[in-house]
Amino acid sequence: MKLPTQLRTAALVGALFGALSNVALADEVVLKFHHIWPTVAMGHTRVTVPWCDTIAKESNNRMRCQILPAMSGGGTPGQLVDRVKDGVDDLTITLPGYTPGRFPVMEAFELPFMTNTADVASAAAWEYYSKYATKEFPGTKILATWVHDEGFISTSNKPVRAMEDFKGLKIRAASRQSSKLLARLGATPVGMPIPAVADAMTKGTVDGFLTAWEIIPSFKLQEVSKFHTEVEASRPSLFTAGFVFAMNQAKYDSLPADLKRIIDKNSGITLSRTIGRYWDEATAVGRKAAADRGNTFIKVTPAETDKWIQASAPLYDEWVSDMDKKGLPGKQMLQDAKDLIKKHSATK
Repeated sequence: MKLPTQLRTAALVGALFGALSNVALADEVVLKFHHIWPTVAMGHTRVTVPWCDTIAKESNNRMRCQILPAMSGGGTPGQLVDRVKDGVDDLTITLPGYTPGRFPVMEAFELPFMTNTADVASAAAWEYYSKYATKEFPGTKILATWVHDEGFISTSNKPVRAMEDFKGLKIRAASRQSSKLLARLGATPVGMPIPAVADAMTKGTVDGFLTAWEIIPSFKLQEVSKFHTEVEASRPSLFTAGFVFAMNQAKYDSLPADLKRIIDKNSGITLSRTIGRYWDEATAVGRKAAADRGNTFIKVTPAETDKWIQASAPLYDEWVSDMDKKGLPGKQMLQDAKDLIKKHSATK
């Protein structure tokens, strides 16, 4: 039976609309973004959410994120690097140091007394990564890399004012290099991701922890510690830990060219340095949380800080030797890391 002209037209329009809708649905990209922070954390509110808002806006909502905060997507913090590599997650922000020894090239920026401000070190870390460390992350596209604000020591019962005070203390370490640092200073290092620290302090599993001020309020770490020890401000930071913002390479490769350009536009050295600046800006917020609770702040004297620097100096030689054994130019890599920090300090 032949349909009337109006019905045939309506049917064609409906079919065309359906086809266009299917194309639009097929073209929509949802990126599963998994990370360690609670939703109140600065990393979630200032990095993850704004970045996702930006790519959604610039793609006219053709590309958006499904954010899974506080490890709500399953697994452990130490598994995030493999989850994104294997495509279980499309995007993640994590610390390579949660898998000690697996990413030794990037450990150059985690050596003790190496950095000061996070924004400078983060820009330097991106250039260094681009030159030396891309092969450390197979199956993964790194969108940014940065370090946190200056690290310090928090303890619950015994204040740390001098190297002798480390003896007998079990202190949470943030990475392999910070574990080595603690051992050189006389403490017993205990490696664990930051989400586990509050419980470990409450139970007495550790007596203290290394971290940065940025994360203190997010996990209420000012409530499980009493003393906060910072080194002399004229010296480089006691320690720092590195982060990566990573994307599954296959997922990136599957994107149409215009969506790839949006990802590329919102990654790289500018993003890295910007995130580093956010960590620097969060220092005051973290310190205020501890001050409001009435915690005690301890500033290590310049002379005592220099003792700590001297005690940790062999870690530089160990790292260079480790790189040499891998067939890499360890001495040059270390010098490049230092030179890049100086370079970006001049542009601050």
